[in-house]
Amino acid sequence: MMLSRRVAAALPFRFAAPAANQVPMPKHHLPLISFHPENVAVLCSRSNSSLSQQSETEHVDYSLFRTQQTNLKPGLYLVGTPIGNLEDITFRALRVLNSANVILSEDTRHSGKLLHHYNIKTPLMSYHKFNESQREQLVLKRLKEGEIVALISDAGTPGISDPGMELAKLCISENILVVPIPGPCALVSALSASGLPTHEFTFVGFLPKHSGSRRKRLMSLADQTATQIFYVPPHKLSQFLEEASSIFGDARQCVIAREMTKLHEEFWRGTVREAKEVFLMRQPKGELTILIEGQTSSKVEPPSDSELEDELRELIASGETLSTAVKLVAGRTSASKKTIYSLALKTFGKQLQGEDDSN
Repeated sequence: MMLSRRVAAALPFRFAAPAANQVPMPKHHLPLISFHPENVAVLCSRSNSSLSQQSETEHVDYSLFRTQQTNLKPGLYLVGTPIGNLEDITFRALRVLNSANVILSEDTRHSGKLLHHYNIKTPLMSYHKFNESQREQLVLKRLKEGEIVALISDAGTPGISDPGMELAKLCISENILVVPIPGPCALVSALSASGLPTHEFTFVGFLPKHSGSRRKRLMSLADQTATQIFYVPPHKLSQFLEEASSIFGDARQCVIAREMTKLHEEFWRGTVREAKEVFLMRQPKGELTILIEGQTSSKVEPPSDSELEDELRELIASGETLSTAVKLVAGRTSASKKTIYSLALKTFGKQLQGEDDSN
């Protein structure tokens, strides 16, 4: 598709006039290198090669993306925004934000910085987890009147551990157009650079606040072979690592990503045990994306009676009933429920009998 002269003039490179069947190519372009499994080792060995990347970008006046004819249909647009670096936004996202009648924002002050950076004048309306239900009908009314509504979160993709899911469901139920505008996403960014398997993964997001619910959720994931991805507040890191250690084991590889795309971006890599030791005395800043490798597919030796007793005792100490503890241990070990139940009767028989009598 040919760019308009006005938009093309704003781009940080210039397009040569293409032939009818030719894709436009920038005059100053970087060399292309074939990358496939057979030449990975060769490319990795060329880390000190002469290839370089231009570090500075020419100034672009992004206000030129406010075109008179937007050609956008009325509807809800879920717009991905930067997770730290303001340059990580697409031309399409800028066009939608410029063209919308209103932008729903998780934090209007935070989002205002992004809009100011790109000279976007579209009005903001607060939309967060505390006023979501109150705003829905107002937003729905504006959408039914034919407006273009853009939804953004503080960072990343709306609706992914952020407000937006319920509004999207409501719009779909009312036959209102819902359009994703792809952009940054912390979980995908962290996974791609983690070094852990990417062919299969489970996005868990934030764990429940209640300790019992949190442990149950972690236990349901313990035997999965997929890479597990969590969002963890910095002040909850030690708690998370302790619980992950007791349920996933100390030997699993984990990656802790913080401040992604920002000046102090860091990817810490090691075992769960090493992470506990390192971050015991260190309090990281900023939201954390933590990845833990999945269970290996190798055959696991059945646990000993003493190990099963320890598992049961730990669950009971955390507030679980003995019958529930039996079910949880059976679900996360190779031992049968019958074996665990027999052991529970032998070790905790009086307590189990008390539960049966109360029922």
